[in-house]
Amino acid sequence: MGVLIVLYILIFALTIASCWIVFTKAGKPGWAAIIPIYNIIVLLEIVGKPWWWLLLMLIPIVNIVILIIVYHNLSLSFGHGAGFTVGLILLGIIFLPILAFEDSKYLGPGGPPVLPAGTPPPPPTV
Repeated sequence: MGVLIVLYILIFALTIASCWIVFTKAGKPGWAAIIPIYNIIVLLEIVGKPWWWLLLMLIPIVNIVILIIVYHNLSLSFGHGAGFTVGLILLGIIFLPILAFEDSKYLGPGGPPVLPAGTPPPPPTV
């Protein structure tokens, strides 16, 4: 039983550290990762969704859909695709630290805008 408690504490600490670093990469305060409910509001800001989506997370079944959308937008915000979203959903304990500790950079809410085919990219800003 003691081993399970230690394992749980280690997983909990890894998750908090990963969220802290992800929040910091996105320009939000890292300490927000340890404040219940506020951490979800900050996550919604990072992915570019309104705060009232927190209320949608209280509705059974709807919360699963909203969480998948938020995870997908989090993946896009750091330059990853749908495969990374699946990883966050199914193996979050592995993919959240990957997001935190790898070199991916925050690109803004939902990632870079998708341009229509044939449209030249905007000039770089200095």
